Amino acid sequence: MKYIEFDETRKLDLILLGRVTIDFNPAYNDQVKEDFKPLKKVHMFEKFVGGSPANIAVGVTRHGLKAGFIGKVSADQFGEYVVDYFNEQGIDTSHITKCTNGEKLGLTFTEMLSSKESSILMYRNRIADLQLSVEDIDEEYIKSAKAILVSGTALAESPSREATLKAVMLAKKNNTKVIFDIDYREYNWKNTDEISIYYSMIAKEADIIMGSREEFDLTEKLIQPNRTDKQTAEAWHGYNAKIVVIKHGMKGSTAYTCDGQDFSIKPFPVEARKGFGGGDGYGSGFLYGLYQGWEVIDCLEFGSAEASMMVRSNNCSDSLPNAQQVKQFIKEEKEQYGEMIARV
Repeated sequence: MKYIEFDETRKLDLILLGRVTIDFNPAYNDQVKEDFKPLKKVHMFEKFVGGSPANIAVGVTRHGLKAGFIGKVSADQFGEYVVDYFNEQGIDTSHITKCTNGEKLGLTFTEMLSSKESSILMYRNRIADLQLSVEDIDEEYIKSAKAILVSGTALAESPSREATLKAVMLAKKNNTKVIFDIDYREYNWKNTDEISIYYSMIAKEADIIMGSREEFDLTEKLIQPNRTDKQTAEAWHGYNAKIVVIKHGMKGSTAYTCDGQDFSIKPFPVEARKGFGGGDGYGSGFLYGLYQGWEVIDCLEFGSAEASMMVRSNNCSDSLPNAQQVKQFIKEEKEQYGEMIARV
């Protein structure tokens, strides 16, 4: 059953709004291999485009969807690096603009202590992506897309907060579907009440909501704390959501649909290189399946496979696979572990 009907006359499949950063990961290539160690002992890093909305933009484009991006970058070589990279990937950059007051792109340094233990160090003061303003939101551009994906990090501060709300309002006005990737990062928020207020405002308007259990707890803090997954899904279905995806890390995830059904998936077994990045692959794969009109369980399986492929790689954006590579991965995993390896 198709729960989301996209307007097939639209030029763009998806516009993403929110965070784009520069990732510095411990080098792991043919020339240099930084073993698992504390960040302070790493000497060589590799540079990549990062940030969940940016990674999902790359991911869906690798699958053949047409994506655009609304965002702010720094007026320096890092900003140029992001725009050039997006252009090389085939992502529309016509609505990415440069900051004018010296704000810089966020920098993310990754610590990899083991295959199961990793963390990130972020520099996000006077940050470029949070300078997005209402003047940067173009109604005609929103109308040109089948859907927009909003990252919750874009709600952390003004003026990006108001720009995000405007984009969602214009999307609703013009029947552009709204996808809310809660994407919580602790940086820039003042308190958890603030998080709940703004997350819930977007969640009430969204057609699809994706987040971890912890992210939904933050969203619901001022509404009704301590909900079960089913209660959470039912609550958001009571507004606009057709699909609510709740993730539980290595335990798997469940998609709840507006007709009362639920579909669960587990991760595919892989030898992990890092404990992050899977969510961006998951989002790319899951959304690709929805655009193809697949059954929800098949979308989940594709997303879970792409997530597993990402955690075994050393980076996010450059390692995102194309659709054929994901299908081949699923085929090989099922041949090794059995047809139902990821299905619950």
